[in-house]
Amino acid sequence: MTGLSAAAERRERILQEAVRQGLLDAERSQLAAFVDLDGVAATVDSLHRAFPAAPRVLHAFAAKANCLVPVLAELRRLGMGCEVATAGELARSLAAGFAPDRIVFDSPAKTEAELRRALDLGVTVNADNHQELDRIDGILGGRSPVSRIGVRVNPQLGAGRIAAMSTATSTSKFGVPLADPGSRRRLLRAFHDHPWLTWVHTHTGSQGCPLDLMADGVAQAVAFAEEVNASLGRRQVVGIDIGGGLPVNFADDETAPTFDTYVRQLRAQAPALFSGGYEIVTEFGRSVLAKNGFTAAYVEYTKSTGGRPIAVTHAGVQVATRTVFHPDAWPLRIEAHDRSGRAKRGGPVRQDIAGPACFAGDLLARDRALPFLEPGDIIAVLDTGAYYFSTPFHYNSLPEPAVHGVRAGADGRVRFELLRPAQDPWDVPGPGGPGAPLRHRAHEPVHGVG
Repeated sequence: MTGLSAAAERRERILQEAVRQGLLDAERSQLAAFVDLDGVAATVDSLHRAFPAAPRVLHAFAAKANCLVPVLAELRRLGMGCEVATAGELARSLAAGFAPDRIVFDSPAKTEAELRRALDLGVTVNADNHQELDRIDGILGGRSPVSRIGVRVNPQLGAGRIAAMSTATSTSKFGVPLADPGSRRRLLRAFHDHPWLTWVHTHTGSQGCPLDLMADGVAQAVAFAEEVNASLGRRQVVGIDIGGGLPVNFADDETAPTFDTYVRQLRAQAPALFSGGYEIVTEFGRSVLAKNGFTAAYVEYTKSTGGRPIAVTHAGVQVATRTVFHPDAWPLRIEAHDRSGRAKRGGPVRQDIAGPACFAGDLLARDRALPFLEPGDIIAVLDTGAYYFSTPFHYNSLPEPAVHGVRAGADGRVRFELLRPAQDPWDVPGPGGPGAPLRHRAHEPVHGVG
């Protein structure tokens, strides 16, 4: 008996094999990230099973949660679409092979050039405001669009526990407010004036937002769609984009809430969504990938300051930006492993887990009880498959770590595939620009030193 959960045993196997194959190495590869592709497939399957059957539902993965092209391509193969919020994410979604009609473009700051490109391709566009609707109308010039076009509404329901993750507040920067004086009437007029406006989009928030608040936002959007259709005397609004935002449990390995739980909440609060009269788009991101990825880093040094042990590791603000800058809102679990990848089983010792960046706040955990860490040990930073290693922060010019996909077959073997190569910190352009090499490389002596 190992005393480890099934998920922890799987991580241990992955780490041990990564060390054996040299994907983690104390001298050459001190930091790496892993995406459990088997877990991703199981999560996507649970999403498909929770909602009514296709083709009336498109689950568009929120690319901001993990914009690595091989990850997006894997999600495409699993039957998902892609939601993008920038031209860069749109380019990545196309590179991953998504058909334009399975891409949804949401952004509060789309340029005219970006809108023209999306509309020419047939990408779904959700407008954020009245000025954008006017811009779209000008681009169309009386033509019927190939794209589905919607407008984002803000039900103005209030905030969840994390203000930065709450997008349906009374003063949110996103969408057209429904409760401001005269705003609802003006938006109804926009649907009257623009027959090509056939979708309603909403997104109440994500982490820290309770399910009933999120479902209420969807209910408000559905009610507005019904109001539009009743006002026009025809079914102009044919689809509801309910956004994403399902919170993730960062406390342990349990997946909670589940997609099934959320759908039950939606059926209770927005039954018309499932009446058969509307197509549905979802935009889940964090809930698809967070628990299917982790980051591993070597402990370089240990010390004691003020009576508290500190482990200095190679994982910090560059791969856990939200946790470092807002630790109370984004705490992460950390596991201790020895240099072979085996889980450490010593008694817990309260210690700080520090990153490599040159500022005092670069801490993954403060006063965390873990088996005592020593130089050469490995920490696993859990639930980081979304928003962490996939979008690194380049403070101190810290390089991007390699990201490896993981599959474990029925034969028990662990197989890796490279999703993003590690960035070489010495491979930078010289003063002549991107094509000019750096004068000094790692193997070259610097004048006056070597």
